[in-house]
Amino acid sequence: MSKVKITDPLFAKVLSDISVNNTLFFTPKQLFYFLNMRLGGRSFSSGLSLFLNYVFLSGLIGFLSASVTGGNHEIVVLLLFIFNAIYIFKIFQDSDSSKLSLKSRRANARILQIIGIIILAGGISTSILTIGSFYAFTLSVLMGMVSIYLGTQQLQNSGLSTQQFLFSQNEFENWINRWRQINGLIVKILPSPREDKTLATFNPEVTAYSFDRLIVCDRATIAQLLIANNFHFENNCAILSITGYPQGIFETMMQMLRRNPDLKVYALHDCSPQGIGLVRHLRTSPKWFQDSNIIIIDIGLTPRQIIAAKRGMFIQTSPESAQAAKKLSGEILQNLSTEEIQFLESGKFVELESFSPQRIIQILQKGIAGSQNIENTDSGLFLADNAGNDIYVVQSFG
Repeated sequence: MSKVKITDPLFAKVLSDISVNNTLFFTPKQLFYFLNMRLGGRSFSSGLSLFLNYVFLSGLIGFLSASVTGGNHEIVVLLLFIFNAIYIFKIFQDSDSSKLSLKSRRANARILQIIGIIILAGGISTSILTIGSFYAFTLSVLMGMVSIYLGTQQLQNSGLSTQQFLFSQNEFENWINRWRQINGLIVKILPSPREDKTLATFNPEVTAYSFDRLIVCDRATIAQLLIANNFHFENNCAILSITGYPQGIFETMMQMLRRNPDLKVYALHDCSPQGIGLVRHLRTSPKWFQDSNIIIIDIGLTPRQIIAAKRGMFIQTSPESAQAAKKLSGEILQNLSTEEIQFLESGKFVELESFSPQRIIQILQKGIAGSQNIENTDSGLFLADNAGNDIYVVQSFG
């Protein structure tokens, strides 16, 4: 399996966890993300083992070098300095690796801080009280402070660090096919959304009814996910994608929705230039709600939420995303802070499918519940001015 090793029990556990014991449907991309994050998170144990090995090896090197050199303190100190430099460099690489999860990178950054404290405490006390060497004292202070500084910097900068996938899409698809050959179908994995334009027929009594809530997704895969998991039934709302999915009922559903003056529309999207433009498209497109006074609530991912998040998300970057961000209209940019614009123009983005099905459903339910009274400032919503129209934005995603 090239650089990544996955056992059958681990893969089975991942399938069970992402589907919540086979109760929720999920998309292939969600499984791709989930497996990457699960494997990336396992590196925490390797970081811990690095620390334990450091304690053992530094003691061993100190003892052996002292024995071989007959207690020559300068040579012992030099060997320990070289050893510490190599070890600190290795852990720093892990704390800065885009192939590790945020949790793992933070763990390695903390280990850098701990090693720095050990070097300062042990090195200073030994150099002053035991061997009386200013040379050893200077190297201990230098090495310890560098290690603490690097660890602190990594902890401060890790929140918006980008992440890479541990394996390719082709490798992932081969594993899925191999699993199916041996173990049969993966029941809860969704196929790609089909463009079925066959118009569905409705009883006139049904079309006379209208939902009070509509969720519009920027991707058909997210709309398919919510529908497959019966979110529309359990939360009494309509679900459509900006691309018109599901095609067979789209026009009929829009006719029903436009008749409801109390309709609330929830825009669910990625944190990307295309996703950020979803609300404006809903407000200005004749296919949607042009010249309408309906309330639109942005419940998707925004750069503001990513920047403010205390826990890291799976942030990616691409030149295409950076170019798309630089083409955003002034109407969209006026509702973004300088920091948010920099985030997008650097090419960074976060996809909704990096969250598990259960997490997306929980966040969406919480957002809908919090918007029941949009005049309540405690609901987590704030008003964004968009050419005189009311657009409410959820301040935190989850």
